Order: sequence, then C-alpha cells, then structure tokens
Amino acid sequence: MSLRVQLLLLQLAIVLVTVLGTGIVASALQEQQLRDAYRDRMIGVAQSAASLPAIVDAFDDADPSATIQPIAELLRKASDVTYVVVTNAEGIRYSHPDPDRIGEHVSTDPSLPLSGKTYVGTQTGTLGASWRVKVPIFNHGGAVMGLVSVGILESDLRSDYLGNSTLLFLTIAIAAVLGVIGAAGVTSLIRRRIYGLEPEQIAGLLEEREAILHGVREGVVAVDDRGHVTLINDAAARLLGMDDSAGLIGRPAAEVLDADLVQVLADVEAEQRLVLSGERVLVVRRDSAEIDGSTIGAILILRDNTELHTLLRDLDGAQGLADGLRSQAHGFANKLHVISGLLELGHVDEAVAFIAHEGSGGTLADVTGSTGIRDLEVGALLLVKQAHAKELGIIVSIDPESQLPALGTDPVSERLRDDLLTVLGNLLDNSVEACAYGGHVSVSVAEATAPAGGSEVTVTVEDDGVGIPAELRDRVFTAGFSSKATLPGQLSTGRGIGLTLVKRIAQRHGGSVEIDSDRNAGNGARIVVRVPAGRQL
Repeated sequence: MSLRVQLLLLQLAIVLVTVLGTGIVASALQEQQLRDAYRDRMIGVAQSAASLPAIVDAFDDADPSATIQPIAELLRKASDVTYVVVTNAEGIRYSHPDPDRIGEHVSTDPSLPLSGKTYVGTQTGTLGASWRVKVPIFNHGGAVMGLVSVGILESDLRSDYLGNSTLLFLTIAIAAVLGVIGAAGVTSLIRRRIYGLEPEQIAGLLEEREAILHGVREGVVAVDDRGHVTLINDAAARLLGMDDSAGLIGRPAAEVLDADLVQVLADVEAEQRLVLSGERVLVVRRDSAEIDGSTIGAILILRDNTELHTLLRDLDGAQGLADGLRSQAHGFANKLHVISGLLELGHVDEAVAFIAHEGSGGTLADVTGSTGIRDLEVGALLLVKQAHAKELGIIVSIDPESQLPALGTDPVSERLRDDLLTVLGNLLDNSVEACAYGGHVSVSVAEATAPAGGSEVTVTVEDDGVGIPAELRDRVFTAGFSSKATLPGQLSTGRGIGLTLVKRIAQRHGGSVEIDSDRNAGNGARIVVRVPAGRQL
C-alpha cells in the first residue's frame, strides 16, 4: 500500500471517528435533554392535577369522573401530553383519553405512588409504551387517596427527537464530507513536500546520507538561514574537538564554533582559507545551501591541514639538514684536498695540525653531548634547525646549561615531546626569519621543579632580529596575524599560526608565554615559554 493511500485512509479514519463520535454524543445529549424537558413538564402537570381542589373534592362525589375527566382532558391538551389519568386508592380510573377505559383498573402497578412516592419511568399500558410520571394525591388529612399518571408515548418522543435532530445529522454529514476533502488535500500536500517518495525510499536516502556524511574524512558543518547548527558529521566533531556533536544540533553557530569559523560563515564571498581551531590547522571552504534557487543556509567544508603543515615543516628541516650536509661534504672535500697537498709536499706535521685544528662536528652527539639535552628527538630538531640556519648565514647556539632528560614512551611523555617539538620548531623558524645574514639565535631548554610542585619545562629563544614592537605583542598571538607579506591569492601554510599554536599549547598545559618587554623593535626579541611537564623530578 502506497504512502498516499495509507495517509488518506488514516486521516479518513480519524475524521470519521471524530465526527461520528461527536455526533453520537451530541445526539445522546439532545435525547436526554428532550426527556428531561418532558419529565419536568409531566411532573408539573401531575403535581398541579394532584393539588387541584376540584379534583381532590371530587373524590367524595357520587360520580367523581364527571368532574375529574373534563379537568384531566383540559390539562392533557394544554400541556401537550398523551394522557392524564386520575385513579383512586384501588387503582380505578376516574379519567382517561379513551372514555371507555374509565372505571377500569389501571394496567400497570400503582403501588409506588400509592405509597406516597413519585415514580418516573417507561411502562407499557393500554396506549403502548410511554414515558410517564405518577404522583400521589393526598386528602385534606394527608393520607394518600389516589394518584395522577401523566405520560407521553415513546413513539411521540422519538418523532420529536428525530425532528429536532435533522439539523444535527445534516451538520454531521457536511462535516464528514469536508473532513474527507481536507484529508485528501493534506495527503496531496504531504506527498508534494516529500517529493512523492515512499517511506522505504526516504529511509534509504537517510541511511545513504548518514553513511556518506559520517564516512568522509572532511568535516561538514551545516547551518540554517537563522544561523543555527543543523548538521555536524563525525569528522567535523573530531577536527573541532567536540565530544557530543548531537547535543549541538539546533544551537546558534556563534555559541558552538570558533570565532574564525563564524566569520567565514558570515562572509558570503569567502574563499578557501586557513583557520586555526584549537591546535589544528584547518583549510575551510564555505558553500551556500540552496533549494529551488532559494538560500536556506550555509555549509562549511573542513579539511585537516595539521599533518600537511607538520610535514612541510619536517620537510623544510630535512631539506635544511640535507643542504647542511651537502655544504659540509663540500667543505670536507676542500679540507681533504688541503690535507692531500700537505702530505704530497711532505708536510706531515702540518697536515696533522690542520686535522686537529678542524676537528669533526656537525653530528647529533654535538648537541646531546655538549648540553644537558638527552632526548634524541629534541636534539635532532635542534641539529636540523642549526644546519638550516647556517645555510642562511645565521648562527643558532644552544645554551650548554640546557637540561632535558630523555622523555619516555608513555602517552603523557609522548604528548609532551610532540608539544615541545612544535614550540621549539615554531619559535626557531620565527627567529631565523626575523634575523638578517650574520644574525644570531640562542636557545635554552631547561626542566626544573615548578613553584606549584611537579616539573616545568622552560623554553627560551632569543634573537637579534627585527624584534617585536610593543604595540604588537598582544596581536602576534592572534590566529592569522602576521607581519610578513603574503602574495595575493596565496594559501599560506603557516603565516600567523606559529605563535598562536605556541600559546595554545602552553595554555592547555597550564603554562604561559612571555615576550621580553624590555626589548624594542629593531633590537631583537626574547620569548619564554613555560610548560608544566606533569611529573616529579
């Protein structure tokens, strides 16, 4: 059975049950009101007849019916009831619509009214089934001496009821017809709204949508035209660091997303750009969501660029190391030529002295051996940065007083190592870029006991470059801010991100980042980063 037929039948059933139920209840109430009205009328007529002095006094006459019959008929016609019957204490009639019945015993039990009580109910008498009232007649001494029975035939009641219900039944019929027409119209409207799809087709589309959205690696965030979040897939929740993405649906985007992402959403002309969310570098693209040419919201496509950013940084380091090794190899070749020439000339002592003067150097042992840095990955990073800076004519010196024990392989130590590599790499890259040829950068890494307990790693990078003006010391930590020019249309992989990452990493550990406030632009910069290590020394 198609959805259209199901909806139509369901709505028809609801309409018909509602209309018919209402009609039945209204009909029953109308019948009850009709009976109550007749009952009140019959009680009034019966009590009036029972209290009339003419009827009470006529009981003592030789022929009571001669006086009572005309009065009873007058009351019957005036009150529009079927009969008014008056009897004595033995149940002998003194009045009846059929005069031939006068003097006969009543056909129904008169015991209840003769006991002094009023009877209301349906009984079958000589005229047929009737809705009747029986009240006792009291003499002047208060004793029961007869009764008055007033009634109306059930057939007359039904006729009155049907006559009064014609408008009700007509209204019910019209309501049912209008309900059927409305149900058909609503069914057609629903079909158009769901593009004529059947339930199984809708379920299939929903399953495919969920599988696609939650299966792709790119993050997808959708907002409606009011700026409320309507969709966040699993990849977007992971990239944005959200635990309960389902609880964010329906909330304003400004409360859920970073300010940079909200700014991209608001910019209709926004192109692909880099956004720093937490400690992730994201490439964000905005698209408009449209249906039938009308814009209903916006969609953000998020792609993680953190790994690419790291790979580019590592590639720069590897390239710098390769360039440094190539330069050293070239230098060693020249030195070998000198040694060979001295030996060929027979100056053995001079060759030995030249070898002793030049020494070796340029290995990882120079970093880990001459300083207190024992972690190989940190030492390797410093060695690569030294080699790269040397190619640019910049000296990177490592404070021999640096102290950093070898970090373990547990998750806490691994995370600390990754964070230190990010902090050192970004600070050294910035310092090298800030220095001119012949510049100098000094690095110090020290782990010591923190004032609040536990250990704290302090990273200090100092250069003699262009420095950071006092008015920019707060802005340099803002995502996207950079004093370096970027070509128009160029998608930078690192501009305005390095120092922001450094600060966010320090804040996540409960640490701090400080810029030496005694230095002015043109006199270099000194940045100190303190990162609690979360362990005891």
